[in-house]
Amino acid sequence: MFLLPTIFLGVSEIRQNSLSFPLLKRIKTVLPPMSDTERAAIEAGSVWWEAELFRGAPDWGQLLHYKTPELSDEEAAFIDGPVEQLCSMIDDWDITHNRMDLPEEMWAFLKQNGFFGMIIPKKYGGLEFSAYGHSCVVMKLSARSISVGVTVMVPNSLGPAELLYHYGTDAQKNHYLPRLADGREIPCFALTGPDAGSDAGSIPDTGVVCKGSFEGKQVLGLNLNWEKRYITLGPVATVLGLAFKVYDPDGLLGDEVDLGITCALIPAKTPGVEIGNRHFPMNSAFQNGPNSGKDVFIPMEYIIGGKKNIGKGWRMLVESLSAGRGISLP
Repeated sequence: MFLLPTIFLGVSEIRQNSLSFPLLKRIKTVLPPMSDTERAAIEAGSVWWEAELFRGAPDWGQLLHYKTPELSDEEAAFIDGPVEQLCSMIDDWDITHNRMDLPEEMWAFLKQNGFFGMIIPKKYGGLEFSAYGHSCVVMKLSARSISVGVTVMVPNSLGPAELLYHYGTDAQKNHYLPRLADGREIPCFALTGPDAGSDAGSIPDTGVVCKGSFEGKQVLGLNLNWEKRYITLGPVATVLGLAFKVYDPDGLLGDEVDLGITCALIPAKTPGVEIGNRHFPMNSAFQNGPNSGKDVFIPMEYIIGGKKNIGKGWRMLVESLSAGRGISLP
């Protein structure tokens, strides 16, 4: 009774030719076509040992040969010093139920000790920690207060620093990275909106190529309109990272009209930018809220990487934010 099923399922050539390959061929005919955003996500970045799992015959020996990560001397000293000191300052009940925010002295401590610049290279004033060091810091802080943990997580994962370092122009890096590292600038990244979350292909927010006035001159730029919500650090951010779709109906850049998802950095005080009332998600006191913009004109140099990176925003996001998201926030 069991002989035929055992042969059918146990002999790989018989199973593959009789079941697996025909079934795969059938599934391919009924699956919907892959979207551009899905294809970009698959093609971006690299893979680690987890690729072995998808091959069906994982090399467990290879996994065992990977070295266990260790903290550098600098990372260990930071955890034993500033992180430990910060933990001693935390009164999570007071933060959550009385202040609904971190105390002023805690914000100052975070800035002075480089908590917002853990992933920024030292040459720009950051700490240049490894992913493991970054993870150990936010894990320890979150054990004391999720509000403090999230406040530190965002600039080191969803904040614009990683995008700037990998894709920004030299001028953008030299201006923003030192200011992000020491807390003179507080960043947020605005992707989620009322009608679209992490599926950037569905965002309705737009930037239309046009000419406008900037610092007393007529320049080529973008007219932006957007509405975002659930943006962590949004209420206190001084610079907004923004994802939107660019259109060129007048052909100022060429023949294409739909130029694709693009990322830009916009100072929060830019005319037309509105920071909305705070959210209070799950009674957590970390800063989170909506922002929007109506007919906000920005020059091309506000685009991360400049004009040449129009339409490359989604690939930039999926290539660069995976490590931070894996450690910190989805």
